[in-house]
Order: sequence, then structure tokens, then C-alpha cells
Amino acid sequence: MKFVDIHHDQWHTVGGEDGPVSHPPIKSYSLLTLGQWHAVREQWPAPGTPDHKPVGVIVPNDTDIETLEADVPKLSLVVLNFPKWVDGRAYTQAHILRSRYRFQGEIRASGEVLVDMMSLLKRTGFDAVVLRADQDRAAAERALGFFAARGHYQGDVQVTKPVFARSN
Repeated sequence: MKFVDIHHDQWHTVGGEDGPVSHPPIKSYSLLTLGQWHAVREQWPAPGTPDHKPVGVIVPNDTDIETLEADVPKLSLVVLNFPKWVDGRAYTQAHILRSRYRFQGEIRASGEVLVDMMSLLKRTGFDAVVLRADQDRAAAERALGFFAARGHYQGDVQVTKPVFARSN
């Protein structure tokens, strides 16, 4: 899991003095709102073309992730928001991106991201997080290691079949 320090992140939102710009310029490592993405996605250069630039999109957790299905090949980053730690819709969004749409880019959790969520974030397809300011990175890393050593009964986006432990 990648732990993102927003003060040293290569991805930058595109905005002006009054908030997000409705038609942002095409630049590398632009992190766009869903509205901004919809405004520029038709002219955004496709991967493999000389003009292609990495682009990311911020998706609210109440958005149907299916709206990104056709755009997945153009995206390098999808940021999914947890407005409250008890609202788990972003887990489903991540799972759909990984399992149904085979998204290979970075899926980042932001918002109310707590240490207790680390295992489920990883299992549903997240590979990067912006921890809430009061959360400890070392504790998050320990939380990730706890289940890795013991395994899970249920499948997930990486191992879709249940794993059964052998008894001696």
C-alpha cells in the first residue's frame, strides 16, 4: 500500500481562484473532478499516443462507477472518497474498477481513511491511501501486516477463491 503525503504528491487538482476550472488544460498528472473529466475526456490523448499525459479523476462515493467504464483505459489514477468512515460505498467502487473493468492504474482512498480500514481497502482493490491527519502511518502499516501473515477465509480482488488452511 502506498501512503500519500498530499504535500509532496505529483498529482495536482486543477482549479482557479473560485474553485475548479470547468475546462482544465491538458497537463501531466492533472487530478480532475468528475465534471472536469467529462468536459475534456473526448479530446484527452489516448495512451500510446505521443500527446498522452497521465490523468486522474476524483469520484464521489455516491456516483455510479459505471460512468467511468469507457474511460478506464485513459485514466492513471482514480481517487475514491470516504466522506465518513462508516460509509463504505467506495469499497464497492474500487472492487468494480478492479474486478469488472480490470483497471490497472492507482486507486486511492481519501477522506475519512482510518487505520482500521487498511485490510479491507487492500482487499477491495485500493493500492494507495491518504490517511486522515490524526492517523498514524506506522499503525496503518502494522494493520496491513496483521492479516497478511494469517490469510483470509473469503476471496478478494486478488485471490477470488476462498483459502482454506490445512490442519495438521
